[in-house]
Amino acid sequence: MTEKREYTGDYPDKTLYIPGPTEVREDVIDEMAQPMFGHRMDRMTDLYTTIVEDTKEFLGTDNEVVVLTASGTEFWEASTLNLVDENILVPTCGSFSERHANVAERLGKDVDRLEYEWGEAIKPEDVRAHLEASDKHYDVVTCVMNESSTGVRNPIEEIGDVVAEYPDTYFVVDAVSALGGDYVDIDEHGIDVIFASTQKAFAMPPGLAVCVVSDEAYERELEKDEASWYGGFQRSLDYYDRKGQTHSTPAIPVMLAYRKQMKHMLEEGHEARSERHREMAEYTREWAREHFDVFPEAGYESQTVSCIENTAGIDVAATIDAVSEEYDYVFSNGYGSALGEKTFRIGHMGEHDVESIRALTDAIEDVADL
Repeated sequence: MTEKREYTGDYPDKTLYIPGPTEVREDVIDEMAQPMFGHRMDRMTDLYTTIVEDTKEFLGTDNEVVVLTASGTEFWEASTLNLVDENILVPTCGSFSERHANVAERLGKDVDRLEYEWGEAIKPEDVRAHLEASDKHYDVVTCVMNESSTGVRNPIEEIGDVVAEYPDTYFVVDAVSALGGDYVDIDEHGIDVIFASTQKAFAMPPGLAVCVVSDEAYERELEKDEASWYGGFQRSLDYYDRKGQTHSTPAIPVMLAYRKQMKHMLEEGHEARSERHREMAEYTREWAREHFDVFPEAGYESQTVSCIENTAGIDVAATIDAVSEEYDYVFSNGYGSALGEKTFRIGHMGEHDVESIRALTDAIEDVADL
């Protein structure tokens, strides 16, 4: 059994360049220190309706929005329970898409994988070919938008267009580490469910999951005999329509922070925020190619997390430790034992900009003697 290690709060502040959590504005953090109030008071209705409607405005969607106290992982499970009777197609190209498949199997669903090597992107033509060749009806096709284990950004727009040709098949997108930092037109591409965690590109403290749900997905759940209780679309959206609140007790302080951060995001705008993230990603890839290489397939690189191939043979773990010790900057090693020393990852998301990313890359150059 792990021994207790007392939390003291006496730790040096570190600037986060990991794939989440990321840096949070001070005024957003300050919002969490407000006096507590009841989650069935009018004040809660004012708070929750504000964050839901502001999220719709920021994302430019006419679909419904659910904000729950959870990590984005909740909607792996909920969307599977809410939409899948039997068959689900899960293209896999890294750890998180593979986990999505594992969750569906754990829930007793019949999972077919469309497998890619780590670092490769999911191709719309392969999804089309599989759907055309299969004798199964798939209730759902899933796709991870941003595979943060490999730094791949999958073409969910084109994949959504393919799935839209199958009107009884629903398209579910895991955008946990991309939404808010990588523009996507949700309604235009037939995305029935797309979800994210706020501690990534939303630049929020952890604790909230955001999910956008189409009318068709909502109606689909109504037809089913069973669905998720906590993450049920019907339960969440019907309660919102009646009360303007969440069906279960929310993390009120984090929602107060979300209200403040969403005002910042609305001021910047969805497309402008995406453009800032694109500039950070391009700078990071240019730097990586000068000293190392990039791991993901060309043309499919993430806009929020760069996975850098360690072609220079640096000691990744030692470099991470030294940069943390000398500069108080924290970036990430490669994902898992397979990529741990072969790659490293830089999260350029949330409130970072090119100048703050350059501060990190300068520190890496100094420590690694590049």
